[in-house]
Amino acid sequence: MSVTRIEKTTGPGPIMSRCVVKGDMVFVAGLTASDRSADITGQTQQIVDKIDGFLAQAGTDKSKLLQANLWITDMANFGAMNAVWNAWVDPENPPVRACVRADLAVPELLVEIMVTAYK
Repeated sequence: MSVTRIEKTTGPGPIMSRCVVKGDMVFVAGLTASDRSADITGQTQQIVDKIDGFLAQAGTDKSKLLQANLWITDMANFGAMNAVWNAWVDPENPPVRACVRADLAVPELLVEIMVTAYK
């Protein structure tokens, strides 16, 4: 069974794949917002939009999510971040999820999300 790697990075940051597909499993890396000046709502929306794009490239969608890990820099932003998540996630097929407070690699980043899905 082959492995498909979608959007491989080359540096200067970490060398990695943004999405890896192996069989019917789809692994999306921890994603952050491109516009770091956006508030938590804007950053979260950017990330779930990116997730939709990677899932589509892998031949699946958010209704097939199995697991989500969310990292947030300030729990005061939890409600606003969660509002975007709740509006986006498939309410009939929600994944298991963890959300923790963490320092992220760049101070302007407010949230990072990583998901696993199936086809």
